[in-house]
Amino acid sequence: MPLRTPVLDDRSYAQLRDELIARIPVYAPEWTDHHPSDPGITLIELFAFLGENLLFRFNQIPDATKMAFLDLLHVPMRSAVPAAGMVRFETGASDGIVVDRSSRVLAGDVPFQTLGETTVWPVSARAAIRATVDEDLDADTTEYLARTRDAIGALTASVRSYRTSFGAHDPTQAGGDVLDPRQSIDDTIYIALVSDAVDLTAMAAGLLSIGVVPRSDAPTMEERAETPCPGEGFQPPSPPMQWQICTTTPVSDPPRPDSADPVWRNVAVVGDTTSGMTQPGVVRLELPSDLSDIGVYVPDNPDAIGAGDQPPLVEDPEIDAQLVTWLRVFRPDGGGLAPIEWLDTNSVGVEQAISARAEFLGTGTGEATQERNLVHADVLGTVELDVEELGAGRWVPWVQVEDFRASSVDDRHFSVDREAGIVRCGDGRRGRPWQIGERIRVRHYRYGGGVDGNVGPGAITKAAGVPGVEVTNALAMRGGVDAEPLTDAIGRIPEEFRRHDRAVTASDFRELALETPGAGVARAETLPLFDPLSPSEVAAGVVSVVVFPERDPKHPSAPRPERPALDAVCRWLDARRLVTTELHVIPPTYRRIAVSVGVSVKPGYGIESVRRWVELVLRQYLAPLPPFGPDGGGWPLGRRIFAPELEAAALQVEGVEFLEPGQIPGSPCLLGLRLAEEDGSGEWIEPDSRSVSLEKWEVPELAEITVVEGPAMEPGLDLEPPVPDGPPVPVRAPREVC
Repeated sequence: MPLRTPVLDDRSYAQLRDELIARIPVYAPEWTDHHPSDPGITLIELFAFLGENLLFRFNQIPDATKMAFLDLLHVPMRSAVPAAGMVRFETGASDGIVVDRSSRVLAGDVPFQTLGETTVWPVSARAAIRATVDEDLDADTTEYLARTRDAIGALTASVRSYRTSFGAHDPTQAGGDVLDPRQSIDDTIYIALVSDAVDLTAMAAGLLSIGVVPRSDAPTMEERAETPCPGEGFQPPSPPMQWQICTTTPVSDPPRPDSADPVWRNVAVVGDTTSGMTQPGVVRLELPSDLSDIGVYVPDNPDAIGAGDQPPLVEDPEIDAQLVTWLRVFRPDGGGLAPIEWLDTNSVGVEQAISARAEFLGTGTGEATQERNLVHADVLGTVELDVEELGAGRWVPWVQVEDFRASSVDDRHFSVDREAGIVRCGDGRRGRPWQIGERIRVRHYRYGGGVDGNVGPGAITKAAGVPGVEVTNALAMRGGVDAEPLTDAIGRIPEEFRRHDRAVTASDFRELALETPGAGVARAETLPLFDPLSPSEVAAGVVSVVVFPERDPKHPSAPRPERPALDAVCRWLDARRLVTTELHVIPPTYRRIAVSVGVSVKPGYGIESVRRWVELVLRQYLAPLPPFGPDGGGWPLGRRIFAPELEAAALQVEGVEFLEPGQIPGSPCLLGLRLAEEDGSGEWIEPDSRSVSLEKWEVPELAEITVVEGPAMEPGLDLEPPVPDGPPVPVRAPREVC
C-alpha cells in the first residue's frame, strides 16, 4: 500500500480567489466592482493561480523538511507507552525474601520492572465479606441462628444473618470474581492470611504488601458528573482507612466470657498507592513487633463462632485448614469501600521498562540548544542528569522540564525527546547552556514500552535475579502503545500548528482526547456548555468530552470506557485546558432500540446469507464507532433514528428484492421495518412517528434485531422453533436393553 503524503494546505484556486475578494471591503471599501471584468479582479485571479501552484509545491516537500517543521514547532514524536499491572510473588522461605525496586520479571522475552520494594512471605490472602442474606432461611439454619443468638445474649430484633462470601481471588473465572463490600452487613473487608506452614514470629515487625485492584467497571454519566476533572497535578485526598489484625486474646470483662469477642489490634500503614483502595496499587502494612497472640480466635462456646465482632465463619475446609489469622479493613468515617476485583499478598506493581546504566554524554561547547544522544530511545519518566560545572567544582544535578518557556537565563534546565532518546539544554536566554569543558552524565533513566507488554493473565512467570521466589500475574497487563510512526507524526503537523497543544475549541478537546497515550480511545465528542448534572441547561464555562473505547468485550455493540481510561483522558486534558474551564470526561449514554425487518429474497439467493447480511448492515449503520455509522464516524450524538433511513440501508444488500410489508396491529400502515425503543420498565414501545428521538448526549444501542423472510415480527421478539403437532411437552422414551 503506498504512503499517502499529507496535505498541509488544501486550499484551491477558487477558495483563494473567494478569500481575497472577501477582504476587499475591509482593506479597500471604495472598491465596489467585484465582477470578473474589473482589472483588479483579474490581478486577484492571477495571484490566486500563482498561490495554488505555490501550495502544490509546498505540499510536495520531503520528509526531512517536514521533520524540521516538527522540530521548529517543538513537537516531538510520541514515544512508546509501557504496559503496567500487578504481579504476586510466592516463596517457601519462612524468614521472607526481599524483592528490591526495579527487579526484573519476564513474560517470555518481554521484560518488566517492579515499581516498588516488597518482602515476600510464605502466606497468601483470601478476601471475604459478611454478605447480607435476604432470602428466607430453612428450618435448620433458623435453628442454628437461634443458638448463636442465645450464645451471644442478643435479641432477635438486634441480629442480622450473613453468609461468608469469598472473592477477588481468581478474576479469570467466568463472570469475574468481584467482591462488593456494599453488599455486606458491616462495610468491612476481611482478609484471611493462609499458608501451609508459616512461622509468625519471623514476620514480627515485618512489612506485608497487599495488592489491591478495584473493579474496572464502566461508570454512568451521572456517576462521572459527581467528580469533574480536578486539574493538573491535583490529587484528591484519600479516604481514611483503618487496618486491624485479629488476636487470640478475648476482650476484657465481656458480658458472656464463653462467647467473648477477640481483641483487634491496629496495624500501621507505611505506604499506600491505592488512594484508600480506590485505584490499583499496593498497601504496605507494618506488622506488630509482638505476634505471640496473633492467630485464629475460637470462642469457648462453639455456637458463638463468627458472631459479634469475631472474624467471619469459614465453611470452606481447605481455607479453614490453612488459616493463620485475619486482617480487616474499613473506613472509620462509616463510608463504604469500592468493589474489589483482585486482592492478594506479596504484590507489587510492574511496568514494561528497563533501567539503563549510567552514561557519560560528553562535554559542553557553550552553544545554544546543545543535544546529546542517550544510548536507548523510548525514554520513560525522569532522566537524572548531572553536569560537572567548572565554577562549582562538583557535579550539579539539573532539572528536567517539558519545554523552556518558563526558564530564565541561569536556570539549570534540560528537556528530553523521549521517542528519539535525546537530551537538550537551553539557548542562553531560556535555560543555561552547557559551558565549554563541562562534563555531562546521566545517572539513571528507564526505557521501554510498546504493545508487546499487553500480555494476558499468567504470562509473567520468571523473576530474574531473585532466587527462591516464583511470580505470576492474575490480571492482564494493560496500556502498552508503540512509538508513533513517522507518517503519523507528519500527518498531525497542521493540527499541532493550529492547536499548539492547547485545548480551547471543541475540536481541540476532541482531537486531544483521541491522542491520550495508553487510553485506547476510538472516538471522542465534545459537548460545549454541557454539565452532566444539569444536561438540559446551558452551563457557562463547562465542557464535557464523551469518550468511546476501542473495544469492550462485555458490550461489543455498545462499548463503554472503564474508569482508568476516563481518568487518563482527564489527566491528559487537564494539562492542556484553560484554568477557567470546568471539564467533565464522561462515558457515552446509550438508548436501547430494537429493529425487526421482513425481507423478500430474490430468486437464486439463500435466505440465511441474506438475513445475516441485512443484520450486519444495520448493526454497522447504527454502530457508535468508526469506520461505521451514516458518515463513517459512528452514529452522531443526538441524531434521530428514522425507520425509513434504516429501510434504505437494508435495501442496499444484494439479494433483497424488497421489504415485505406487514400489518401492525391497530394501524392501517404496511411496514417492512419496525422500530421500537425500550422504556423504563424494559418493555419495547413502537413510536407512532416511526422514529426515536435522542438527547444530544445519547447514541443508539441495537439491543435486539430480527430479520425474517416475510412480514416483520414484533420488535424485541426472538425467533422460536415451530410448535410440533401433538402434545406440546416431549418426553424421552426409555432405551431398550437386553
